[in-house]
Amino acid sequence: MALLSFVPAKIPSPPAPLPSLRRAVLPVNSRVSMSSSVVLDRHERSKLVWVWTESRQVMTAAVERGWSTFIFGSEPRSKELANEWSSIALIHPLFIEGSELSDAHGRRVATFYDVSSPQELALLQSDDKQADNAVITFPGEWQVIPAENMVAAFQGCKRAVLAVSMASSEAQVFLEALEQGLDGVVLKVEEIGEILKLKDYFDRRNEVRNLLALTKATVTRVEVVGMGDRVCVDLCSLMQPGEGLLVGSFARGLFLVHSECLESNYIASRPFRVNAGPVHAYVAVPGGKTCYLSELQAGKEVIVVDQSGLQRTAIVGRVKIESRPLILVEAKENSGHETYSIFLQNAETVGLVCPYEVDKTTKTAIPVTSLKVGDNVMLRIQGGARHTGIEIQEFILEK
Repeated sequence: MALLSFVPAKIPSPPAPLPSLRRAVLPVNSRVSMSSSVVLDRHERSKLVWVWTESRQVMTAAVERGWSTFIFGSEPRSKELANEWSSIALIHPLFIEGSELSDAHGRRVATFYDVSSPQELALLQSDDKQADNAVITFPGEWQVIPAENMVAAFQGCKRAVLAVSMASSEAQVFLEALEQGLDGVVLKVEEIGEILKLKDYFDRRNEVRNLLALTKATVTRVEVVGMGDRVCVDLCSLMQPGEGLLVGSFARGLFLVHSECLESNYIASRPFRVNAGPVHAYVAVPGGKTCYLSELQAGKEVIVVDQSGLQRTAIVGRVKIESRPLILVEAKENSGHETYSIFLQNAETVGLVCPYEVDKTTKTAIPVTSLKVGDNVMLRIQGGARHTGIEIQEFILEK
């Protein structure tokens, strides 16, 4: 039986790019020695972003966003471009020499490989003793499954594995494969928009690592009102007890509405659903923004928050709008005089999240049908003035 041959990828004459070597998901202010071994768990370590481009605008945008490692060819024109960019920005240039990437001092930093079959992946895996960083290209149209195979094959190894991406959407596939993702990407683009999209993606990932400040509020009014068009938000993710969406009649104060993950004797739990309120209500979305519940649709993203303020991003899979009886809930922050309100469907499966108390055994949510004046619920207080969901500084009166 003939042996499969495995050779490093043949790299076409590259565009002259700028150095943009920085790790992006965790803090981007730590310099990374590319010749050093990487021993952190792939899920915990931050992600590398290198940029491969001939566009000065792309270079500038990347450097401004903390990515300073750029890939250049070995021909004189590329080296001239690297020198030109180095004179106007603090960059880390890497140069292609055959199938290898070297720094300005000629030290090998990484090796290029084509991986188009499981056999080639196995050969690359057995070559791990060199402990070089590997830059992988995936010939053909398949990306997701090869990326997942790569993550599985290299978990726990010392080398950093990056994939060449021709767009920010491709980069996202490689960074999320099997939840942990590859160690980074080489973004080979000439459009500044791809840099902006990738940075926005990292900003949203970093946002999830931050705790939202939630405030304990006391219910001051509970009143059954008439019918209204309420919105059920069904997510592509499951929620746990204590988790829900931030919703409110006013953007300045959003209530933590519990998901339908709790069991009952009358209806099966739906841990992917939040019965969120009427069409006019605001809901928190990534980027510190809000949108109306009526604007949600399949594919949009929302923020899922738990009792402690831990947040994560989830994708909307479906939205259902139906006419249902509503109940009005008003509450005040314990240390303030501002009143906040929310309308919710008057049903036992709809509830508001309670404050988290470490030393007490308490329910995670209070059904609106059991809610009474004096109960405590969780509230997110923020700026009230909004323009297309973005917080702005201006006078506003809402009541």
